[in-house]
Amino acid sequence: MQQADAPPIRATPAKRAKAIDRVDEICPAQLHSLSVVIPIHNEADNLWPLYRELNDALASLGCAYEIILVDDGSTDGSTAIIEELTRQDEHVRAIIFRRNYGQTAAMQAGMVHARMDMIVTMDGDLQNDPADIARMIEKMEEGYDLVHGWRRDRQDALVNRKIPSRIANWMISRATRFPIHDLGCTLKIMRRELVEEIDLYGDMHRFIPILLYQRGARCVEMPVNHRQRVAGVTKYGIGRTLVVLLDLMTVKFLLDYASHPMRVFGGLGLACFALSAFALLATIIMKLDGVDMTGNPLLLMSVVAGGAGLQLLSLGILGEVLARIYFSRGAKTHYGIRALLNFPPPHRGTDE
Repeated sequence: MQQADAPPIRATPAKRAKAIDRVDEICPAQLHSLSVVIPIHNEADNLWPLYRELNDALASLGCAYEIILVDDGSTDGSTAIIEELTRQDEHVRAIIFRRNYGQTAAMQAGMVHARMDMIVTMDGDLQNDPADIARMIEKMEEGYDLVHGWRRDRQDALVNRKIPSRIANWMISRATRFPIHDLGCTLKIMRRELVEEIDLYGDMHRFIPILLYQRGARCVEMPVNHRQRVAGVTKYGIGRTLVVLLDLMTVKFLLDYASHPMRVFGGLGLACFALSAFALLATIIMKLDGVDMTGNPLLLMSVVAGGAGLQLLSLGILGEVLARIYFSRGAKTHYGIRALLNFPPPHRGTDE
């Protein structure tokens, strides 16, 4: 097993032995503390190489950091390796799900439990290069709130990965008016206070830059290194394109009408009522002229359009009620956590 053959972890510098809460003492003023969130699902062969490479990249930054591995229901032994990593390195923290909930849920759980100033998200398949994190931090220093990667030289199959991705990115960019080349790149760095303002569900993790941009975040895209997968199998294929397009409709609605759904449903309802009134008026005029109304399509149109208008107005009212409930709801999760490893206990006197 990969865990048994892995050599002991090297001794770390003295500054890494300090408590992770004492950020100001170990972080140079120009750097930030980092939480690296990595969803893991059946990546046993990649975990040890990922840890060593990421650990070296983060240690060279000279700032406080934590690595949050979210085990999304792995069945290949990844869980045991993650547990071993948390025992050997205090910087590694783990969230163990009860079952597979998907990458978005894993991403949300990791970001909710992140404790540092800035959050980095990346895949666990070694295709994202940890060395890019330093360059992305430098880009953040220019005044941005989020830097998202662009796999300009993407090392994936052309037919079932690259072409569908390019089509989806073009459609998303046109629909949301957000300039983007590669929305599917998981490698991102963002400020934690902004991440706390959004909720992720379904497959919405790929829309994080758009959701934050809609809330006023300053976003920028930069080319990053993308490597071929050397172990494990990809969890995505051409079938995911349809899911992305369905999520795009959801995001488009959320961006434009989430706080006022009556504007779209009510507008469509009023249009249907206008069509119904026009058809009814035409029907009455034709009746007065002595035209036989038996099977008249305008009469049927009047009834159908009127019913559709009533239904759309009802949906608008329900949407307004649900929006109010959503914006006033308490903190809830759509995933189940079996265990939290290496996380410090809540501070006394708080509600955590």
